[in-house]
This record gives sequence, C-alpha cells and structure tokens, in this order.
Amino acid sequence: MATTTAPTTQALSDAVRRQAMAEAHTIQTMLDYRDAEMARTAQIESSLRRKIERSAIALTIGEATGMSEAQIHLRLSIADRVREKTPLVWEAFVDGLIDYSRVRDISATIEKLHHPESIARLESRVIGYATSHTGTELRQWLRRFVQRVEADLATERADTERTQRRVTVTHGDDSMSWLNAYLPSHQAAAIEARLHKDARKPAAPDDDRTVAQREADLLVAWCTSSEAVTSAVDANIAVTVAADVLAGAAPGFAESTDGCWAVPARWIGEVVATGSTFWHRIVVDPVTDDVLAHEYVGRFAPDILAVALQFLHGVCQAPGCMVPSERCDLDHRIPHPVGPTTGDNMGPLCRRHHNLKGHGLLHWSTSPPRPPSEPIVIELYPPAPPIAIEYVAA
Repeated sequence: MATTTAPTTQALSDAVRRQAMAEAHTIQTMLDYRDAEMARTAQIESSLRRKIERSAIALTIGEATGMSEAQIHLRLSIADRVREKTPLVWEAFVDGLIDYSRVRDISATIEKLHHPESIARLESRVIGYATSHTGTELRQWLRRFVQRVEADLATERADTERTQRRVTVTHGDDSMSWLNAYLPSHQAAAIEARLHKDARKPAAPDDDRTVAQREADLLVAWCTSSEAVTSAVDANIAVTVAADVLAGAAPGFAESTDGCWAVPARWIGEVVATGSTFWHRIVVDPVTDDVLAHEYVGRFAPDILAVALQFLHGVCQAPGCMVPSERCDLDHRIPHPVGPTTGDNMGPLCRRHHNLKGHGLLHWSTSPPRPPSEPIVIELYPPAPPIAIEYVAA
C-alpha cells in the first residue's frame, strides 16, 4: 500500500531557496551571454556594425526569456551593480539565501549611497537581516540604513524633493476625478490620522455611508469650507528620533513608529516651533526597549504603558504584518500570569495573529530594527494629555 508524506515547513523553505537559486541562475546566464556577445562583437571592424549588434543583445535575451528589453536591462544593471559593489550579496543570491526582489531592493540602496565605507557597512549587515525578515521589513530597514549612515546627504535629497510638493487633479470617466497630493510625509500622516479618526465617529442613524465615503466627504468639506482652518490637526502622531539628532549634534531623521515614513528631524522641529502643538516625550531603553521600569501585577497594561507600546512598535509584531498598533491587542510574549505586564514582555498583535498565537500557531514575532545601543526618543504631537512626562528605564 502506498504511503504519502505530508509536506513540512522545511520543504517549503527548500522550495523557496531553489526558486531563488533558479532566479540567480537565469540572471547569471543572461550575464554570461551578454559578456560573450560583447567579446565577440569586439572583433567586428566596423564600428557601426558593432554598435548595431550590441544594441540587439538585450532584445535577443528578451526573445529567449519572454521579457521586454527594459526588463533585461534592469536585471543586468542590478546584477552588475551588486556583483561589483557587494559581492557577498551576490553570493548569497547565487546560493538561494535571498531572492531577486531583495537583491533589487539592495541594489537600489547601493545606488543611493555615495561613500565606499557606507556600501561596505551595508554589505556586512544586510545579508543577515535579509535572510531572516520579510521583503517589506527589509525595505524599511534599507531606508533607515541610508538615513542613518549618510544622514546629511539623505536630508539634502529630502529638502530638494520637498520643493516638488504639489496637488494635481486628474479627471476620469463616469463623472469622477482623482485628487493627488505630493506632500511631506509627516503632513500627509497627520491628514490621514485625522481622516481616520473623524470618519469613525458615531454617525446619525440614517447615515448609511461607508467609512471610505465619509473620509472622502470630510476631505471635500475641509478643502471647500469658507471658514479658514486655524486649529492644529486633531490627531496623534508619533515619531522616533535618536538622542544625538534630537539634541542637534548630528543630522538625522524623525521616523514614524510604524516605519512607513521618515522626515528630516528639522522638519518636525519646525512644527514644534509654531507653538500650536503639545509634545509628549518618552525615552526608551536602547537595549531592552522597556518603556517603564515598573512591573505591574494586573494583566492589562495601564493606559500610559499601552500608549507607549503602541508608539514604540508601530505595527503588529507578527512577521510581515503591517496592521497599525492602535488597532491591535497588547499581547504578553510570555503569557500572563507567568509573564509580567511590562514593556519588554508586551507588544501589539492584531486580532488575527493574537488568536493564532493563543492557539499555538504563531511562535515568533519581530520588532522594528534599530542599531544596538542607540537611544530612541519618541515624540508625540497633538493632542497628548496636557502634562509633560519623561520615563527613563532603570
């Protein structure tokens, strides 16, 4: 009688690795063909003929692989950059430890770095992170890396890009149009938070609009109202800032707690200087991430600890999940009552992943990456409680 063996997670991991190795083999074969053609055409005496035949190399590869010339050029340029600048990353790709999408993101980061020592530092750190985190987490880590190792250049790029802020309207079919705004991230985040909050307030019994429709109607009302808007944005926004950046000793960025955006810390300082906002500061232990030095007897976190944990982690701590922490449950990593109700034993999990963990199906979680021993300061602007509190972990 024939027997069957159920697939295991190791079998899935092996399949993914083989797929990555196949991607690397395909691109390596493209490189080999291109290099061979470049060597062959170098022997052609006519410069015009040589130029024509070389221009057809990508087209020939595309015909064999079913890709466009643009896709071939992109893959070859990524491969050349990664092989030259970070050979260890290329080896990891060939070995199937990282896939093409991760290599592409790493290549884009290399392109932004200007100093050889920054690229060497990236190569020494990125493989370990890329092999143990999701693609979304890697992209956020890479953005943070650029902002931290070459903060001055990243700030210059942000200042230049800020001059391109604009609003565009694209009229479509069926009497509808698109309103698009290219804004500094902290301003866009404040608008998003206000829309999210106001659209979910209790509605009249006969109001059958969806939340999305309410958000759209609110935006129209704000933009078309004849009354000038002078009040501060009514939304909780939190950012993390390194202590040396906050003190003005070094250039750097203020980053949203969910890791989705970051702006030069000076831009946030401009908001504070207006005097129209209140800031609540939480100093977080750089090693343990513990927000408070106290241990609580009860199961549920006090309000101040719950808010601090939401701002500390930003998103659900299940791998790759990007549900905002304010829509998550606070989970004890070591279950209560064995595990204490403290900052280092608690973190946000969305309801789905919380249930999976409760049934023993979620065994690990991740935290937003940050360099070791780096002080983190969380800044919150309106509408925090009208008190100034500073917590320092013992």
